[in-house]
Amino acid sequence: MFNCKYAPGNISKSVFLFPLTLLVIVVLLPLIRTLSQSSSKIYASNLETKETTTTRRCNLFSGNWSLYSKEPYYSNEACPFITDKQNCFMHGRPDREFLKWRWKPDACELPLFDASKFLKLVKGKSMAFVGDSIGRNQVESLLCLINSVAHLEDVSARYTTKRDNYFRWWFSADYNFTVTILWSPFLVKSMEADLNATSFYRSTKLYLDEADTTWASKIGTFDYVIFSTGQWFFRPLTFYENGQVVGCQRCEKNSTELNFYGYRRAFTTAFRTIRNVKGFKGMAFLVTHSPEHFEYGSWNEGGTCNRTRPFTVEERKMYKNGDTLETLHQIQVEEFAAAAKEGRKRGLRMGLIDITNAMAMRPDGHPNRYGKVVDKNVTINDCVHWCMPGPVDTWNEILLYMMSLEGENGSIV
Repeated sequence: MFNCKYAPGNISKSVFLFPLTLLVIVVLLPLIRTLSQSSSKIYASNLETKETTTTRRCNLFSGNWSLYSKEPYYSNEACPFITDKQNCFMHGRPDREFLKWRWKPDACELPLFDASKFLKLVKGKSMAFVGDSIGRNQVESLLCLINSVAHLEDVSARYTTKRDNYFRWWFSADYNFTVTILWSPFLVKSMEADLNATSFYRSTKLYLDEADTTWASKIGTFDYVIFSTGQWFFRPLTFYENGQVVGCQRCEKNSTELNFYGYRRAFTTAFRTIRNVKGFKGMAFLVTHSPEHFEYGSWNEGGTCNRTRPFTVEERKMYKNGDTLETLHQIQVEEFAAAAKEGRKRGLRMGLIDITNAMAMRPDGHPNRYGKVVDKNVTINDCVHWCMPGPVDTWNEILLYMMSLEGENGSIV
């Protein structure tokens, strides 16, 4: 009907390629560009996530003390929770240089303590500090740090008939938050063998395979449990396992020989116990050994700690108790690592607050002669505990940081 000039076989291939090319340009090219941009965003996002995670996972415990110009979080006059022995300014300490330093990790920043953030994390929860007076030192620091935001009432009378610094409870009604000190300087069952000797020289029996029930019977319902102890393990000790003597430390009078077997086994038993506590769903932290800094003699031989600045790196290398401190630290880290590995299998969350190296550099942070024996008008040289405010507040900066990290990621080990 129609006299078509062109047969299909005579049509040029370019006629078909042109519409196809146009389709690629108009439709497919923007799509390819969009996919490419999305891929770049995903890649950048992955890099950002990786960098953020790397920052979060930075080694907080490798670093140095750097000058810090701002005032401390609280004053000794404004905080009612400071034990007299740690209230250095009340007892006349004249210098304030030791407050002008802040811990600076090598590869990241340690966030400042945020009382509101801490209280948001612990609202409706409970926290127990298990250990000796160094742990109590950290508790009092924590109470001072949150005192500006939360009112905490001493409710110890609800839990014990004995009012002392060994077993204490505090409660915030606004946040339904409870914090307690559970005194247990050895973590395991102990029994004094010589009641007539003075406390430091008194021989003590340690039952290394039995946890101290003063804490083990109470922590099942706690959300956070923080272990912190060490100083008592320098005393005369006899070690028992399965009811039999397996060793001793400072076995002879005037002996100074240390036996680290009891120290290691105490942490083994403590970690095993918390793993096996029925119903415990909380998180366990270990605060590593807090070093003392007596110079020119031991604690009972006129030893002092009059320095007003942190050690330099060179001075830190000359720290006189370095070998003992390294041994104690290594034992704790090894026992923690083994416990954390086993704990993960059972869903137990654990965190290490490794303050040993940082605090070894702070001979200036102790009360020295600006402390008092509780209930006695006697001046002492205390180079074991820490002035408040002071470097001990750093421990709670790390605690909050690690609690926050666990809350975001569900695990910090």
